[in-house]
Amino acid sequence: MSIFSAISLGATLLGGLSQKKAANRAAAAADRAAQFNANLIERDIGLLEKQREIINRNFLIEGQRSRSKFEREVQGAVRAGFGYAGIDMSQGTPVEVLRENAREFEYEATVEQMTNEIANMQISDEQETARLNAELARMEGGAQASGLRAQGTASLIKSFGSAAQQAYEFF
Repeated sequence: MSIFSAISLGATLLGGLSQKKAANRAAAAADRAAQFNANLIERDIGLLEKQREIINRNFLIEGQRSRSKFEREVQGAVRAGFGYAGIDMSQGTPVEVLRENAREFEYEATVEQMTNEIANMQISDEQETARLNAELARMEGGAQASGLRAQGTASLIKSFGSAAQQAYEFF
C-alpha cells in the first residue's frame, strides 16, 4: 500500500466523519429553530388568555353600568313621568310599562352575554389552533433534524464503504 493510498483511505474516512458531524450540527440547529418557533406560537396562547380576561372584565363592568343606567334613566324617567302626572304607580299601565322595559333590558343583557360567550369560544379556538401549530412546529423540526442525521449517517456509512473498497483493492 502506497502512501497516497493510505492518505486517500484516511481522507475518505475523515470526510465521512466530518459530514456526520456537520449533519448532527445542522440537526441540532433545526431542533433549536423548531423550539424557538414553537415558543413564539405558544406566547400567543398567553396573549389570547389576557385578551379573554380583558373582554370578561369589560363585560362585567358594562353589565353593571347598563343596569345602573337602565334603573336610573329608563325606569326612573317612567316613574317620574307617571308620578308627575299623578297616576298611581302600584298598578295598571305604569307597572306594565316598567315590566316591558325590564323585559327589553333582560333581552339585551342576554344578547350581550351570548356575544361575550361567543368571543370566549373564539379565543379558546385560537388558543387551541396556536397550541397545535406549536406542536406541529416541533414535529416538523424533529422530522427535519432526523432527516439531517440520517444524511450524516448515510455519508459516514458511504465513507466506510469507500474506504473498505479502497483497502480491499490495495491488498
